[in-house]
Amino acid sequence: MKNKLIETAVILAGGLGTRLREAVPDLPKPMAPINGRPFLEYQMDYWIDQGISHFILSIGYLKNTIINHFGESYKNATIEYAIEHKPLGTGGGLLLSAKNIKKPFLVLNGDTFIEVDLDNLYEFHLERKSEWTFSLFRTSQFERYMGMDVSQNGEILSLKSELDKSGGLANGGVYLIEPSAFDLLAFKAGDRVSLEDELLPNFISNNGVLYGQECKGKFIDIGVPEDYFQAKDILPN
Repeated sequence: MKNKLIETAVILAGGLGTRLREAVPDLPKPMAPINGRPFLEYQMDYWIDQGISHFILSIGYLKNTIINHFGESYKNATIEYAIEHKPLGTGGGLLLSAKNIKKPFLVLNGDTFIEVDLDNLYEFHLERKSEWTFSLFRTSQFERYMGMDVSQNGEILSLKSELDKSGGLANGGVYLIEPSAFDLLAFKAGDRVSLEDELLPNFISNNGVLYGQECKGKFIDIGVPEDYFQAKDILPN
């Protein structure tokens, strides 16, 4: 069943992509070509198939490359842009993009892809009356990913960015967020702030509760060259 309730996805596409620059020197990271197509197209295709009809692209570095490629629409989805005129960080890009959103929405990291069943994620989110729900995946590479301690009910008990634990749960880079979650934050649109290091800890410190659902599908992070070159064999055609 295609989701009919979550319409909007914010894609955080404004990063500098310094680790990938040796492989893709002249493009913003989400525009890195894979099998002749920008990575961002694969992301958008996947979520359009699950009912997303509107994208907000948070952009900054080489922003015109993205704007000129996509314009105001892609397939049957509309596109708008939240432009960072100075670097705002991942949290700042999210705050800028979400300032006018009134309904639950998705947030996607611009350099990762994870297979998530949106209907299942939304059901999980509603059952727990969550304001902020993560997609999670299992990994042993906690030097790269944001590891998490999670209760049996899915409540995220702690955020541990460098947890040395084999086969644990980590942030998959897809979030389902209620607009009310921003009422708990001490930050506002236009602030420069990190999502993982500042925004999420601030949400928790103000009595916000995070939940996470394990997603067992494919995961790829194109942020480093060795994984970028594997993406052509992992992403759906």
